Amino acid sequence: MIKTTIYYKKVKLNDPILIVGLPGVGYVGGLVAEQLRSKLGAKKLATLYSPYFPYQIITLKNGGFRLVSNRFYYYKNKNKKGRDLVILMGDCQPLSPEGQYDVNERIVKFFKNLGGNTIYTIGGYNTGNRNAEKPRIFGVSSDEQVRTALSKFGIRFGEAAGISILGSAGMILAFSKKHNVQAACIMGETNMLEVDATAAKSVLRAMGEILDVPVDFKNLDRIQKDTEKAIREIEDISGSALEAQQGPAGQQVQFESQKKKEDLTYIR
Repeated sequence: MIKTTIYYKKVKLNDPILIVGLPGVGYVGGLVAEQLRSKLGAKKLATLYSPYFPYQIITLKNGGFRLVSNRFYYYKNKNKKGRDLVILMGDCQPLSPEGQYDVNERIVKFFKNLGGNTIYTIGGYNTGNRNAEKPRIFGVSSDEQVRTALSKFGIRFGEAAGISILGSAGMILAFSKKHNVQAACIMGETNMLEVDATAAKSVLRAMGEILDVPVDFKNLDRIQKDTEKAIREIEDISGSALEAQQGPAGQQVQFESQKKKEDLTYIR
């Protein structure tokens, strides 16, 4: 039977912290992880393959390809007394409940074997139509010490009560508790955007302070501007279509559309 496998090289790390940024709501985790990896110049540590991932390959610019995977990168803190970082990124998450249980527990056990005892999973928290020009950051953790420490950085605990955290962002927390590893899920406030750079910037800013590492917003600024431009173009097209409608019925449709715009989170 083919099993989930992690291929890694031996690296000595100093009390590392794991940052998990896999694809999810608003792609917040993926954006934050990529910005940290790029800015810090993190190096490849390990690759995780699993039969629970989609059965596909990724084509490359040189004409080759690679199998879909999750990848670990490491950053050696320049301060000898500072903690090193491990950043987990990937193309996907497991497709099935069985895969979520298998892969996420292996991630926690692998990190613990590296000598790590602190994990932060990054995700998006969909608040629907709330205006969020400055997205809030919500947190969840079973460890009171972690909640107290992160609250000092503006992470809001207890305000996201009753929601379900799907996939690795939540399951890694569950297995961290099982294996006595401190962990928290940090979520940026987002809406229905597939790629929410605004939420990612809020979380990245907080993570820079929490981890005491430099961060870079240039790429996120570009993504944010491109997204806002695309939204404005969609609004203009929709507005033109509504103006073409005549009579009381058309006016009512336009009024209802304007009401919806005012309720949407990022649409300005």
